[in-house]
Amino acid sequence: MAVFILAMPARADQVDFTNPAFAPAGGVTSIPVGASEFCKAHRSDCKANPNAVAAAALSDKRWNELVDTNNLINAAIIPVTDQDLYKVSELWTYPEGYGDCEDFALAKRKALIGLGWNPSTLLMTVVRQPNGEGHAVLMVRTDRGDLVLDNQDGRILLWSQTPYTYLKRQAQADAGQWVDLVDNRATFVATK
Repeated sequence: MAVFILAMPARADQVDFTNPAFAPAGGVTSIPVGASEFCKAHRSDCKANPNAVAAAALSDKRWNELVDTNNLINAAIIPVTDQDLYKVSELWTYPEGYGDCEDFALAKRKALIGLGWNPSTLLMTVVRQPNGEGHAVLMVRTDRGDLVLDNQDGRILLWSQTPYTYLKRQAQADAGQWVDLVDNRATFVATK
C-alpha cells in the first residue's frame, strides 16, 4: 500500500479531487457535540485557517512523519472509554496516557501540526463502524488521497480502503465547521 501511494505522481496544486482516492465532501453540517465542547475549551484549535491548502504534498519525509506519529500515539495511549475515564458519555480532549478514539485522533493532529503540517490537511472525521457504532479518525488530505490514521488499525490506509462509513469531517478552511461526507461506496451484506 505504501509503495502504491508513494509511487503516484502528483503535485498538490494539480490534484484531481474527483478521484476516488478523495472522500467527497458535501455541504456544511452540524458539529459533533464532543467537538463543539472541545472547541469551547480550545478555541485556537477550532478557528478559520487563512492559509488553508487543498492538499499536503506527500513526500517520503512526510509519509514517514505520518507513520511515526500514528505508531507513537497508538502505542502511548491506553484505550479507555469516556464513561470509564471521565464518567461522561462523550468528551473530546487531548489525552494524558488514556483516551478513546477521538482523543487518539486529536493527539495525532496536534503532533503533526507541531511537525509543520498545515491544519487544513488534518481533519477530525466521524465514521460508523461495520457494527453500527460511532468512531473518530484523523483524515489527512494529501496529494495522493485522503489517508486515515486510526487507533484501531495501525496501517495508514486510503479512506476507501477502510471498513467504515464516512459521515462528516472538519471543513478545511475552518476547523470549527464541519461538512458532510458523501460515502457512495457500495455496501455489501453477507447472506447465508
